Amino acid sequence: MPKSFSENPSLFFKTFNIMDTTMVIIVALGALVVGFLIAYLITKPKTKILEETAKREAERIRKIAESEASRIVSDGKKQVELLRENLKREELQTRERITKLQEQADSRIAKKEDALEQKEARMEKAREEYEVSVRKLDKKQEELDKQLSKQNKVLEDLAKLPQEKAKEELFERIEKQCESQLADTMRKKVEVMEGAADEEASNIIVQSIQRYASSVTSESTVSVVKIDSDDIKGKIIGREGRNINAFERITGVDLIVDDTPGTITISCFDVFRRYVAKIALEELIKDGRIHPSRIEESVKKAEAQADTILLDLGKKASYELGITGFADPILKLVGRLRFRTSYGQNVLQHSIEVAYIAEAIANDLPGADPEICKKAGLVHDIGKAVSHEVEGGHAVIGNDILTKFQIDNRIILAMRSHHEDYPYETIESRILQAADAISASRPGARRETMEKYIKRLKELEAIAGSFTGVEKVFAIQAGREIRVFVNAKEVNDLESEKLSFDIARKIEHDCSYPGEVKVAVIREARYEGVAK
Repeated sequence: MPKSFSENPSLFFKTFNIMDTTMVIIVALGALVVGFLIAYLITKPKTKILEETAKREAERIRKIAESEASRIVSDGKKQVELLRENLKREELQTRERITKLQEQADSRIAKKEDALEQKEARMEKAREEYEVSVRKLDKKQEELDKQLSKQNKVLEDLAKLPQEKAKEELFERIEKQCESQLADTMRKKVEVMEGAADEEASNIIVQSIQRYASSVTSESTVSVVKIDSDDIKGKIIGREGRNINAFERITGVDLIVDDTPGTITISCFDVFRRYVAKIALEELIKDGRIHPSRIEESVKKAEAQADTILLDLGKKASYELGITGFADPILKLVGRLRFRTSYGQNVLQHSIEVAYIAEAIANDLPGADPEICKKAGLVHDIGKAVSHEVEGGHAVIGNDILTKFQIDNRIILAMRSHHEDYPYETIESRILQAADAISASRPGARRETMEKYIKRLKELEAIAGSFTGVEKVFAIQAGREIRVFVNAKEVNDLESEKLSFDIARKIEHDCSYPGEVKVAVIREARYEGVAK
């Protein structure tokens, strides 16, 4: 034993233990290797047997697969051949059907072509016959015209007067000779027409009620005056109707005093005329003295009061828009627009709306003056305030009015082009034209029916006023009656009767209207004296 082991016995035992563990591991590895060799020698023959068996099975499966594949290919070829034969057969049948259809179509087309050719031939023949007939007719007409011209020439030579001059003289002589007979004939026709007037008027009223809403009519054509007692109606009518006749004659409105309790209705298409009549009637009812001279005074007072109201309306509109600088005459004309309508749209309200729209557009456009656009919008339709008194378009009239009162030229240039009566010279003029179109075309702004109705009434008044000797003309009863007041010094009774006939004939010729229009010519001689 070495000296180290004798000195340290524990070291000896540790070394012995390590050697034992190493021997155990070597023995175990050897046993494992021997086991693998034995297992390999035992399983190798079995593996060869299994490989040979698997090869034989694979060969058998391969032969079966090849046989099945050959069978499937053979069957597929047969089916393909069968499909080819079917397709050829169907193709032949389709071609035969197409050929038959083509032949039928060709046959029908040929028949139609033959029919069209026959029709064309007949039409050509008819056209030739028509042209021949027209040429013959023209030739005959030329011959007749020549003969007529020769006859007229002979007659002119005999009469030593041109044809038109002779015709005029003949008509004048006949008219003078038959003047009394014509008046008598006209009177008889008037009597016959008056006999059927009530029935015809009832039919017209019923048709009007069926076609139009009463609310629209009453808003546009009537005003209502409240009364405390129905006894006042008798005073308004007067003895034998002299008061109501005087009131209607002076104001040009139709006064309806019916059985409706507590109300009297004023009817007229002109809003301003109706407004003046309402003020006058309310003043008469308040005063209690109702007779023709008092009625005339009240109407004049109402007209003066209405002028003040017009100025107030114009000032109110300018204040609403924040506009200053317009003279009172301009503002009065602006206020008068409150009593004018355009296609059912109130013109003053339309002007205020155009001013707002034009200002809003100008605020968003560089180079445009919003203040000029706003002022031009308020006065752009000012010509309509006097268009019934002055001849010409309202844009031209408005241009003259604003020029007369020395309004800013930029405002005039902007307003006068809104209906293209003048060329567009500034950006403000184009803005105003657009604003006017927007206000007029928005839904619900205008009612064309009402405008046509008012235009027809004004046309009736204009026709009657075009005759010599006529002083005043009023269209009443919704255009079913025209009252014509003539100068007693220029027109006598017989001429008055003839005048009513002439006016009625001119209305028939120049106007279109439903039902009938009664023409009443009134000739009144008034003599006044002053006691001092």
